[in-house]
Amino acid sequence: MKILIMGLPGSGKSWLGERLSKHFKIPYWDADVVRTAYGNDYDMSMGGRIKQAERMRKLAEIDPISISGFVCPLPGLRYMFGPDVLIWMDTVKESKYEDTNKMFHPPDKIHDLRITTWIDEDQLFKCLDGFNPGTKDTENFSKELIQKLDKLQ
Repeated sequence: MKILIMGLPGSGKSWLGERLSKHFKIPYWDADVVRTAYGNDYDMSMGGRIKQAERMRKLAEIDPISISGFVCPLPGLRYMFGPDVLIWMDTVKESKYEDTNKMFHPPDKIHDLRITTWIDEDQLFKCLDGFNPGTKDTENFSKELIQKLDKLQ
């Protein structure tokens, strides 16, 4: 199961992904870390963004459950990644990157969760307290995770 945390730069994708990864002991693939691992490949052209979405998908498919965090600004890139669960970090209206702001299209289909307010660490871990269904039943894991996080909104 691939969980995608997407949104504009600065919206909190890495913050949430790192904490969920640590809490559930599942991999988190951060786009900036992946770009650095591929030789600082910060090509933000359309071809570079497609290449990055493909990389992220391949990495996310290594484990039965993983979390990936990247901007994923266009519907086609989200489709290419193919998330099973989509969490949209809608906490900022624009980033410091004008080209990304212009390119960014919010998800138009129903997404699993839209986070519109900042979550602090205490709120997050209190919300997740006692929730650790394991990773064998991925469908129940994803449903419960979304229900828990949705209560924070």
